[in-house]
Amino acid sequence: MKLQWTSKASSDLVRLHDHLRPVAPEAAARVVRQLANAPDRLLDYPRIGEKLEAYEPREVRRIIVGDYELRYEIASTTIFILRLWHCRENRSFDSEN
Repeated sequence: MKLQWTSKASSDLVRLHDHLRPVAPEAAARVVRQLANAPDRLLDYPRIGEKLEAYEPREVRRIIVGDYELRYEIASTTIFILRLWHCRENRSFDSEN
């Protein structure tokens, strides 16, 4: 298996960093590192996250990393990181990928 970040997930990471940086630059860097490294454990345990039935037949799952939700999809030999956001954030995203 390999990990692949979608452009939306990468943009989410930048957006979260830009939101936190003005108030707490060190915390922003720490959170981004934590979120960027969190999917690595999916390589060993890809089905560790809660399955989201609403996306069937796709296998979309979610994990919680601290105060953040990360959604990913298992497709053949690739784990696609779809989106991530703070759990208290308004999540009116129009699509996962």
